[in-house]
Amino acid sequence: MAADARGLTPPAPGAWEGRPAGVSGAVPPPSVPLAFLAAASFGLVACGGAWLWARGAAAMDPTADPVVAAVHFGVLATLSMGVLGAMHQFTPVITGRPLRSVRLARATFVTWLAASWMLPLGVATEQLVVTAISGALAGLAVVLLVVNFVGPLSVRGKGAPVSALRFALAGSVLTGFLGVVFVADRQGNWFDLTGHVDLAMGVIGLFGWLGITYIGVAEKLWPMFMLAHLPGRHVAGRLAVWGVASGVALFTPGLAWNVPGLAWAGAGILTAGLAAHVASLLAHVRHRRRKADLHLAFVLTAAAWLAVSGCLALAAALQVAHHHHAGVALAAAAMAASGGWLLEALVGHSHKVVPFILWSALRSRGIATGPAGKPLMFADLYDHTWAGVAYVTVTTGMAALCAGLGASTPAATAAGGALLAVTGIVVAANLSVVPLRMLSRPAVHAAVDVAVSGGDGLAAS
Repeated sequence: MAADARGLTPPAPGAWEGRPAGVSGAVPPPSVPLAFLAAASFGLVACGGAWLWARGAAAMDPTADPVVAAVHFGVLATLSMGVLGAMHQFTPVITGRPLRSVRLARATFVTWLAASWMLPLGVATEQLVVTAISGALAGLAVVLLVVNFVGPLSVRGKGAPVSALRFALAGSVLTGFLGVVFVADRQGNWFDLTGHVDLAMGVIGLFGWLGITYIGVAEKLWPMFMLAHLPGRHVAGRLAVWGVASGVALFTPGLAWNVPGLAWAGAGILTAGLAAHVASLLAHVRHRRRKADLHLAFVLTAAAWLAVSGCLALAAALQVAHHHHAGVALAAAAMAASGGWLLEALVGHSHKVVPFILWSALRSRGIATGPAGKPLMFADLYDHTWAGVAYVTVTTGMAALCAGLGASTPAATAAGGALLAVTGIVVAANLSVVPLRMLSRPAVHAAVDVAVSGGDGLAAS
């Protein structure tokens, strides 16, 4: 899309009409990312319920169909849905270029929503036709995603965040292809999808797509949310992106084809990349100008889940040759802890990102004051006590789930599932009740339009 005389890229067709001052023309309408993020909350409720149902099967066999269904509710309907929302919101922000089409974004949402629910439900009910349709829909959603994002991600420069998003787009394609293979195997049992092959697929999805997306977007969000300016050249973020991408590229074929040397080399590089990610986080924390708050607790706890995952993965690798069931159980717990890294980050950042988006939507409706009659701020759009409740439930829920899977204890697995379901309900309600109440009021256009940029608004919140 050609730039105008001022060097600015015009908004994509179907772009947001009536956007308030200070919001980039490349940013899509609020309904695009909010649809993904809202669906992610409902996906978390379904994931929690699925773990409650799968608690007994998980203790006996972590690869059983009820467990596979619960995992896919978590990975597809929750984490992938939330990450897709972040990609649609922040790729235009990071690159300065709009998506190819807002309609493509909405089509991606509809197809991914259907696929992310149909696949685990098809697995749980052993309906092969449902899983086949879900695989086709997931493949279509990935194609739509690529078509929509190739343009903005073709921009040069922009550093680690854009590199991460490019790797993530490639990871989404590979994950989608492997999903089709998974569905095909359930249809005809054509492939030998052994445990280590399933694990390789999980590593690609969790780290090669979802994880690297979070790493890239976080490099853009942490300076803004923490008011952190890092002096000099910041190389940790770049090392994190390339380390994770390179590690996944070596680790997964080593796992899939059972080549221990390649797998261990890839695991080492992946670990170094994740360590660089944590180092980048700690550098932002050290240079932050915002006092410690709940968002900081979320992101630090998310990083702690990486350490837990690494310890569990190492224990699984050492144990599986001697006690197969115990090793597989520990591997399942390690993958759950990796999911905890992303889930904790998703829930924490949603309490910043959703109000950030809703603020613009409310301003476009002429709502310029908060509940107290003062200028509307992001922090006015949710209850901070309930946000704290969400932190407790998601953290304890993931801890219980990891303990239940690792120790083959159904009661702990069930407790984890229940707490995750509660988290989804609390987050959805907390981030929607206040804005909906404000939207129900008659629109009042401010006499003087206060142009607040994203950074200034965050600082004021």
